[in-house]
Amino acid sequence: MTRAALTMKSSNIKTGPIPVSTTGKSSCPEICPLKDNGCYAAIGKVNIHWNRIDNNQWGKEWNDFCQDVSSIPNGFLWRHNQAGDLPMDDGGLIDQNAIQRLVIANNGKRGFTYTHHDMTIEHNRNMVRLMNENGFRVNLSANNLAHADILADMDIGPVVVIQDAQNGTRADTVTPGGRKVVTCPATYKAQVTCLTCGLCARDRKAIIGFPAHGIAKRNVREIARD
Repeated sequence: MTRAALTMKSSNIKTGPIPVSTTGKSSCPEICPLKDNGCYAAIGKVNIHWNRIDNNQWGKEWNDFCQDVSSIPNGFLWRHNQAGDLPMDDGGLIDQNAIQRLVIANNGKRGFTYTHHDMTIEHNRNMVRLMNENGFRVNLSANNLAHADILADMDIGPVVVIQDAQNGTRADTVTPGGRKVVTCPATYKAQVTCLTCGLCARDRKAIIGFPAHGIAKRNVREIARD
């Protein structure tokens, strides 16, 4: 069973002091182009904590983790997965039982997350739709602007996208299909955090863009250009 950890008050300047979680690396699907190729979470302090989960030195089994989530006060904004993805079953698909427990634990709270799971698979699409329809905001992670259009056409949840842009700058644009892309305000405004913004936790049409950042940002920008 997947392990995960909940931090009740994050010290991350981008998220602000909200609850955040971290899920074991086994949750990350092979289809994610950032896996071992530029993922910001695979370096630095986040990676140290991430490894501790995989080594059973931190975090809890999934059911106990969900119990911790249920203790978050109602109305609180919280980010699921500063690292990691939605848990997988033995077949490599999004684990229905696990996400149903998470949705129940999130009842009354404002949980949001991102996923790079394969949305060409009907089961995965159904799981994301289920979460979004039941109050847990799952953002579909697109690799580039054309991919963002494909995910948005599925109409199962809001979309975010990697941007071929300099981190710290606003790079609003449009997709090939004419959809509006708004650069995450927390990436270029010092006073903005997830806590003060909350866009990723909303049901919305606009796509949120995240400029490449981290040590391997050159690799990430190449992915965004593909």
